[in-house]
Amino acid sequence: MPVARILIVDDQQIIRAGVESILNGLPNAKVVGQAANRNQAFNFLKSNEVDLVFMDIHLGEESGITLTKELLFKYPEIKVIALTISESIALFNDMIAAGASGFLLKNVKEAELESAITAVMEGDNYFSKEYLALVKPKDFVKTKSKIQLSDREKEVLGLICSGNSNNEIADELNISVYTADQHRRNLLLKIGAKNTAQLVMIAFKEGFVN
Repeated sequence: MPVARILIVDDQQIIRAGVESILNGLPNAKVVGQAANRNQAFNFLKSNEVDLVFMDIHLGEESGITLTKELLFKYPEIKVIALTISESIALFNDMIAAGASGFLLKNVKEAELESAITAVMEGDNYFSKEYLALVKPKDFVKTKSKIQLSDREKEVLGLICSGNSNNEIADELNISVYTADQHRRNLLLKIGAKNTAQLVMIAFKEGFVN
């Protein structure tokens, strides 16, 4: 299993230490550095190879959203996962729009952390199932959409919005991984989303999933 080289960006040292301890206990993760702010993050990236950044949204007086935009502009090959206590849908939207590939709450369990790292490093997106369960009933305003989806497309979209990977979708629907990936690609084109993160946001806003 490939091991992701991880930089933790959080303004609280005790949080960074705790996250590092948990991540280093996973088979697919190795923390190579910590940063408390923008300057420390970019100074570390100048001389160290990093595959994945766990980014806090609130960095004292700085914004993790702004830092994510800057970081991905300069290092587009790096993946970013937001790790936050915030349940705000507005911050979720802003973080995904900034280019983050994942969104996790800080009370996330180790198994989900491992799944999130694997999914993101394989090019998928990952959103905390606990977070999506919190925001779906109260934060997304549904509207009627003119886009028509087949029953199978609705099934696949529902599984995507629950944070399932192509492999998990294939297992759930008893189809091949290739077919699951094709459904995902077709949904992106049909709904007009640039990536899976945007697909999820549109799906909730347009009322494609319940």
